[in-house]
Amino acid sequence: MTTETPTPAQAAPADFIRDIAEADLKSGKHAKIVTRFPPEPNGYLHIGHAKSICLNFGLAQEHGGVCHLRFDDTNPVVEEVEYVESIMKDVRWLGFDWKDKLFYASDYFERLYGYAVELIKRGSAYVCDLPVDEVRRDRGDFNRPGKESPFRNRSVDENLDLFGRMRAGAFPDGTKTLRAKIDMSSPNMNMRDPVLYRIKKASHHRTGDAWCVYPMYDYAHPLSDAFEGITHSICTLEFEDHRPLYDWILEAGPAPCRPRQIEFARLNLTHTLMSKRTLRELVEKGLVSGWDDPRMPTLSGMRRRGYSPEAIRAFCGRIGVTKSPSLSEVALLEDTLRDDLNRRCPRAMAVLKPVKVVIENYPEGQVEELDAVNHPEDPSQGTRKVPFCRELYIEAEDFREEPPPKFFRLAPDREVRLRYAYFVKCVGVVKDPKTGVVTEIRCTYDPASRGGNSPDGRKVKATIHWVSARHALKAEVRLYDHLLALADPSAIPEGGDFRDHLNPKSLETLPGAMVEPALASAAAGSRFQFERQGYFCADAEDSKPGAPVFNRTVTLRDTWAKIEKAQPKKGS
Repeated sequence: MTTETPTPAQAAPADFIRDIAEADLKSGKHAKIVTRFPPEPNGYLHIGHAKSICLNFGLAQEHGGVCHLRFDDTNPVVEEVEYVESIMKDVRWLGFDWKDKLFYASDYFERLYGYAVELIKRGSAYVCDLPVDEVRRDRGDFNRPGKESPFRNRSVDENLDLFGRMRAGAFPDGTKTLRAKIDMSSPNMNMRDPVLYRIKKASHHRTGDAWCVYPMYDYAHPLSDAFEGITHSICTLEFEDHRPLYDWILEAGPAPCRPRQIEFARLNLTHTLMSKRTLRELVEKGLVSGWDDPRMPTLSGMRRRGYSPEAIRAFCGRIGVTKSPSLSEVALLEDTLRDDLNRRCPRAMAVLKPVKVVIENYPEGQVEELDAVNHPEDPSQGTRKVPFCRELYIEAEDFREEPPPKFFRLAPDREVRLRYAYFVKCVGVVKDPKTGVVTEIRCTYDPASRGGNSPDGRKVKATIHWVSARHALKAEVRLYDHLLALADPSAIPEGGDFRDHLNPKSLETLPGAMVEPALASAAAGSRFQFERQGYFCADAEDSKPGAPVFNRTVTLRDTWAKIEKAQPKKGS
């Protein structure tokens, strides 16, 4: 199966942000929409970022505008080129293109520094000698005002001299900061003389050792927006309390424009950890195999698991853009994914936990090539040949020596249909003499039922899948489940450890699966529906020709349909 070419997102349903943008265009306030996606390169993007990517790029696309990709790289201690490259790869994979609008906050280091000098000259910023813990202590809290720094009233000339010496590397880390002079009694804690610059003698991934003072995010972010002429600065709700500070920074100095900040509710998902700090801890402590572990909610992990960019974009459109925080069901994401994969994935047969079947009345040495449909709803995908012979593998769970009620699959003296093949009837079993476990099922077949149809019209209640034992290819199959056992991540108690709530069954590895021979050449990243099993993807890292490794992307169970069905009807 070939990897599809991503296409841009289609127009999304109306929401309050799109309403604002359209009103601004109609009123003439803006001639063109200019947005930006501004990640800090301190980790890999996750599904929550996908919502922001779709919103920012989508809003610009829908109105003939542009969306910038800007890296807010102001903290050299945690930022790496690896993260920059992964972010660009993920944005492109989702189907978006920033073209020539690639920027970095580090592009503006000189300009940001000059802006800070202007704030000092205007009496709006000062150099403070207090250690960070004392700055934090003197901010006060929501019940008491902060305490002014003893260095707050330094002269402009002294502040300019000290700030210049900070840049020159004259002081050790942590000994001085540049702070905004706003209001230590403000009810908004962000306005109590926040730090604008700090000393960090660390090498930057782009500027090297050229700088030893770095701007704080809350200072660099609104100014970078203004320098780029962003019209609508879209961010998540946790930045709503920061907006007065952003406005103050833009109004206190010579900012070229005033981008309008609009906040929306971030994506929260059941059974999913979304904190970048937590995800980094999972990686660094070896609790997952890496940022692209298929259990991770990172876009690289979801891509490796077999998610399609179309499914992620459709999900982001499905949940919409609102102002109210909410928790989305991961089952809704899986339902959206299932709809997308059902349309695109060719079918194949794979036996994950095999038990051998011997058809006693089938000629030894004979091999038939049976026709199998690649996609029952898409004739254009054609058919393939699957080999059939005397010895087969079926799923161990498709046989019961003592079947329970409503079990209609294979059992002693019971007949079932083999997919695309024949009716077979169990006439005996072979067991391990020590354990009593069934190791072989003996059957007979009806030669007249080729293709799975009986000429005498008799019915069977089950159809099961199989692979030819002689031709089957051994494969490793990895069954993934939710990484977090707890449905609501916010329910982890304060001071609690998220590791206590990890799902111990989030990964089951099946090294002895058997798949049909056509899958021997499955390209890394190619997706299939394994009949009756779910949707699977050839692992992009570990799968090799002749030795495939398949990740289960999602099961065939439609959990979301069950959730919707359980909801009370309107008016009831």
